[in-house]
Amino acid sequence: MSFSERTNTTRWIIISVCFIIISLILWNTYTFFQIFKNEERLKMNLFVKAQITIVNADENTDVELPLQIFNNNTSIPGIIMLYDNVVSAVNVPDEILNDKKKRTAFLNKLKNENEPITFEYAPGKYQTLYYGNSSLLNKLKYYPIALLLIIFLCIALIYNFYKSTKMATQNKLWAGMAKETAHQIGTPLSSLIGWVEILKTENIDSSISTEIEKDIERLQTITDRFSKIGSIPVLELHDIVEETRTAYEYLQSRFSKQVAFSFHAPDSPILGMINPTLHSWTIENLVKNAIDAMKGKGTLDLQIEQDAHQVKINIKDSGTGIPKKQFKTIFETGYTTKKRGWGLGLSLTKRIVEEYHNGKIKVLHSEIGKGTTFQIALNKKVQ
Repeated sequence: MSFSERTNTTRWIIISVCFIIISLILWNTYTFFQIFKNEERLKMNLFVKAQITIVNADENTDVELPLQIFNNNTSIPGIIMLYDNVVSAVNVPDEILNDKKKRTAFLNKLKNENEPITFEYAPGKYQTLYYGNSSLLNKLKYYPIALLLIIFLCIALIYNFYKSTKMATQNKLWAGMAKETAHQIGTPLSSLIGWVEILKTENIDSSISTEIEKDIERLQTITDRFSKIGSIPVLELHDIVEETRTAYEYLQSRFSKQVAFSFHAPDSPILGMINPTLHSWTIENLVKNAIDAMKGKGTLDLQIEQDAHQVKINIKDSGTGIPKKQFKTIFETGYTTKKRGWGLGLSLTKRIVEEYHNGKIKVLHSEIGKGTTFQIALNKKVQ
C-alpha cells in the first residue's frame, strides 16, 4: 500500500468515527425530544381531565386541583374548541383568539405539531384540545442543527490546520531536497566543465566534446530547476508557444521512434508571464509520464489553444488511462503506480503550475485502455 493510500485510509477512518459520533448525538437528541414530547402530551391529558371536571362541577365539587393544573401550565399553548367556538385557551395571545383568520392559521400550526385530543366532556358531547410544543421543546428541536454547525465548524478548522501543516511540511521537504540535489550536482558539474576544456586542447574528435557540452548544459538546466524550488521564481514575459515547442522538441529527439510525436499550436506568439526553466520542467514531467503510461510505444500529441484570458496546453497520450476516481489523487505527493517510483513527478508539476505560475492543471479526459489528456491552463498577457 502506497503512502497516499494509507493516508486516504486513515482519513476515511477519521471521517467514519466522526459520522458515528454525530449519529449518536443526533439519536440521543431525538430520544430526548420524544421523551419530552410524550411528557407534554401527558400534561395536556391532565389538562383535559381538569377541563372535564370544571365543566361538570357543581357546588360540591372541589375544583382547586383542576384550577392548579390550568394555572401551572405556563409554557404549552392550547385551545379547547367546540366546533368553531373557543371554549378556553391558555398561553395564546388575545389577538389570535379574537381574529378568526389568525385563529384558524394558529390551529393548523398546532395541529401540525401535535395530534389534537378529542374528549367527551358530557354524554354525547365532545370538545377538541389543540396544543403546540412548549418553548423548551422548540429549542430542543433546533439544538441538533446548532450542534451540527458547531461540529462542522470544528471539523473545518481541524481540516484547515491539518492541510496547512501538511503543506508546510511538504514545502520544507521540497525545498530541502531540491537545494541539496542542486548542491550535490553542482560539485561534479564544475569538475566536468574543467575536463571538457582539457579535452578541447587534446587532439580528439570535436564532436565528442560538443556532445559532452550538451549534456553539461542539460545538467546545468536541471541544477537551475532544483535551485528554484523553495524560493519564489522570477516570472518574465515569454512566448509560451515557443518555450513549449523548444522543451517538447528536445524530448522528441531523445526518445524512441516508437513514440509518434505531434505538435499543434497557433502560428502567432502567445505571450505570458512564465519561468522558462520551470515551464520546460513541467512539459518534461508530463511527456515522460505519458511515455511511461504507453510503455514507450504509442502516439503523443501536444496541442496549444487559447481563449480571451488563458492559454491551454493539452498533452494527449495513447496509454493505459486513469480511473476517474484517481483524477485528483494522482497529483498528491507519494502517489505512484510504479514499483520504484517516489510519486513526486505530478505533484511537483502541480506545484510549479499552480503555486509558481498561478495556473491550473487537471486531467481533462481519460479512458481506460485508450489514453489520457492532461491540460495546463496559464494566464496570458491580454493584448
